[in-house]
Amino acid sequence: MRKAARLWRDEARAAAAPIIAAGRADYFTVEPRELFGREAPLELEIGAGRGDFILERAAAAPERNFLAIELAATVAHLMAVRAGRRGLSNLRVIRMDARPLVHLMLAAGSVSACHIYFPDPWPKDRQAKHRLFTPDFARGLVRVLAPDAPLYVATDVQNYARVIFLTLEAVGFIRTGSTVPGASLTGFARKFIEEGRPIYAAAFVVG
Repeated sequence: MRKAARLWRDEARAAAAPIIAAGRADYFTVEPRELFGREAPLELEIGAGRGDFILERAAAAPERNFLAIELAATVAHLMAVRAGRRGLSNLRVIRMDARPLVHLMLAAGSVSACHIYFPDPWPKDRQAKHRLFTPDFARGLVRVLAPDAPLYVATDVQNYARVIFLTLEAVGFIRTGSTVPGASLTGFARKFIEEGRPIYAAAFVVG
C-alpha cells in the first residue's frame, strides 16, 4: 500500500484518475448520468479492491458504465490511478461503504449487473455483525437491481457461501446457474486458484 500512496502523490498520475467521490457528508444520491455524462447500462462492483476484475470488464465493454465501490482509501486511490492510466472513461471509483449506496443513494432499478467477489468473511462469531451480507443488505440489492439484472457472488469460504446464498434466496433471489465472470479474475481469485483452494460462486436474479 506504500506504493499506492506514492502513486497518488504523483500529480501526473493522480490527474489521470477518474472521479473519486469520497462519501462526503453532502452526498445523498449517486446519479450515474452526472458521473458519466451519458445514459448507459450500469454495472456495479462492491469491494472492487485494486480493480483487477472491473478494469478488464470496463475495457471490454465501452458501451456500458461501471461503478467500483471500495471502502479502503488507499486501495480506491490506486484503482482510480490504474483506471485513469488506461483511459477508462466509462469507469468511476467511489470510496464508501456499500450499504448506504444500495439502501439510499442509487435509484431503484438502476443497476444492470452487480458483482461482489470475496467479501471479508469475518469468521469469528463476535465478528459476524461486520459481514456485508445480511437480510437488510440483500433487500437493498433487490431494490437497486433492474428486472432480470444478474447478481454475481463468489467466496472462498464454504460456510460463508452457504450463508450468502441462503440469505439471498430468503429475500427473493433465484440462482440461475450462469457463469460468474469474476470468480477467476480478481486478485484474490487468482491467488486462491494458485493455492488450489475451492471457490464457491453463483449467479442470481430477483424472482
